[in-house]
Amino acid sequence: MTAPEPILSVRDLSVVFDVARRGAMPWTPKDKLKAVDNISFDLYSGQTLGVVGESGCGKSTLARAIIRMLPAETGQVLWFGQDLLTITDAAMKEKRRDLQMIFQDPLASLDPRMTIGEIVAEPLKTHFPRMSKNERAAKVLQVLEKVGILPNLINRYPHEFSGGQCQRIGIARALIINPKLIICDEPVSALDVSIQAQVINLLMELQSELGLSLVFIAHDLSVVKHISDRVMVLYLGNIVEFASSEDFYDRPLHPYAQALIASAPVPDPTVPKRLQDELIAGDLPSPINPPSGCVFRTRCRHATDICSEQKPVLDASNENHFVACHHWQQINARSA
Repeated sequence: MTAPEPILSVRDLSVVFDVARRGAMPWTPKDKLKAVDNISFDLYSGQTLGVVGESGCGKSTLARAIIRMLPAETGQVLWFGQDLLTITDAAMKEKRRDLQMIFQDPLASLDPRMTIGEIVAEPLKTHFPRMSKNERAAKVLQVLEKVGILPNLINRYPHEFSGGQCQRIGIARALIINPKLIICDEPVSALDVSIQAQVINLLMELQSELGLSLVFIAHDLSVVKHISDRVMVLYLGNIVEFASSEDFYDRPLHPYAQALIASAPVPDPTVPKRLQDELIAGDLPSPINPPSGCVFRTRCRHATDICSEQKPVLDASNENHFVACHHWQQINARSA
């Protein structure tokens, strides 16, 4: 039996920004900020890839580069084998039927001058201009009902809804053209905990019903654990660990991943508190001037000379678990 082919393959994707130096003259060369550094992964039909890491590690930049909201410096984004980074704008517009995005701030992502009916119908007008007004209206009502928005609210404006309702409207807008992949850029971070659970459960139900694939970006590791099949950990634009969700949460191998999990609150008083030396010390280095070798070495208590001299590559613990650390075997042998 042949293995399934990935629907999305990202290969050596890098995103670089030119950053002007403070107080510099206009002709002064700009600094280079590498926000995403040679990222590669595959995503299969019906799967969810969780992407985690601190603020500033490149999660949102990666998401936007995949769908060409930001230009990539190098690499490939293969959608069913076709490189999205080399096709024309007109061809990319066609591909956007299959690739949609849900944004972090549910209210800011909705046009305040449009009713929710107009907002949700807009993708249909863009991608299916020959669809009749009655067909569009029926489709809008159908998808709003699917995400739990009552039909009698269709003529209201975004500011008349709660944050959770606005995020449901954003999900409806993404779903209305029947995409194959939705990139969720921290879709629940601005919501209350109870509303987060409702939105996550809604996404999982829709994924099961429609066969969607998801790239789910989040800070909350408990949310990622609940929804993801695989987890990718980013640090300063680099992949430091990539594993199945089960392997990652049962036995994280990279010191940074271990510290992320250790810092996550556990709502159970019977669980002992984490040791202080498991937590991350110091601040995230500047991506304009990143550390040599291993990007995490300036905050890692296991760092040695080789960590500053040589950048680690992703090493396989098993076929579902990869880690970029020179000392991961010794670290985890001691903690076993």
